[in-house]
Amino acid sequence: MSILDDILDDTRELVEQRKAETPVAALKERPFYNEREALSLPEALKERGMSFIAEVKKASPSRGVIRDDFAPARIAQQYAAHDAAAISVLTEPQHFQGALEHMAWIRAHVPETPLLRKDFIIDPYQLVEARAVGADAVLLIATALAPGQLADLHAAATELGLSCLVEVYTEADLDKIDWDQVRVLGVNNRDLHTFEVDIENSLRIFDQTPKSVGRVAESGLSDPETLVRLRKAGVNGVLIGEHFMRAEHPGDALSALRTEGKKIAAQQAR
Repeated sequence: MSILDDILDDTRELVEQRKAETPVAALKERPFYNEREALSLPEALKERGMSFIAEVKKASPSRGVIRDDFAPARIAQQYAAHDAAAISVLTEPQHFQGALEHMAWIRAHVPETPLLRKDFIIDPYQLVEARAVGADAVLLIATALAPGQLADLHAAATELGLSCLVEVYTEADLDKIDWDQVRVLGVNNRDLHTFEVDIENSLRIFDQTPKSVGRVAESGLSDPETLVRLRKAGVNGVLIGEHFMRAEHPGDALSALRTEGKKIAAQQAR
C-alpha cells in the first residue's frame, strides 16, 4: 500500500460518512451554493507573467505539521493582498489536517480571489460540497481516477460552475486526458507513491501537452531561478504551499519570490 492508496481508502470512508450526515439536498441549501457565481480559475491564470496559486496548508504526510500558527482566513487574506492569482485550500482532514470549514472561513474573508479545493476528489458528492463551502475550482488527480471517472467528474464539476485543475504525475497519466475537455493541467513534481520531488517532471510532461492548455507546476518550488526556467518553457502558473507556509508572513514571501523572479528574468534578458 502506498501513501496515495491509504489516503484514497480513508477518503472513501469519509465520503460515505459525510453523505449520511449531510445529504446533497442540505448542501444545496447553503448560501455559498446559491448566492454567488463561481470565479474562473483558467481566466485568473491568463495574466501576463507567472501566476501564483498560493496554498493554505497546515500539514502533509511527508513533512508533518508545517505551520503551528495556522489561521486559514488570515493567511488567505495575506495572499490576496499580495496578488495571488488563486488560493489553494487543503481540505483533506486525516493526512493534511485540513477541513471544509477552512474553505468556508476563507471564502467569507476573501470574496474576489478564486479558491481551489485541494483534496482527493473521487465522488460527485465532493463537488457539491466544494460549491457549498465557496470553492470556485477543484483538483482532480488523474492518478487516482480511471479515465471515464476523470471525465465524468470534470463534466459534473463544469455543470456546477466549478473550474478544474487536472493533475498528473507521470506521462502515462496523459493517456487519461480529454484535451477537448481540460483547460488547466497541473504537473506534480512530488511522486505520491514515494513523496520524492523531481522538478524536471514538469518540463518533461508539459513538453507533451497542447500549448492551448493552461500549465501549472506543483510541489517542491521555492527557487526563483527555477520559476524563471519554468516560465521560459511555457509554464504559466505555479502552485506553492510549503515555502510560503513556513514563512513568518506568507504574503510577503509570495511577493518576495515574485520580485526575485522578475529580477532574474530581467538580468537574463540583457
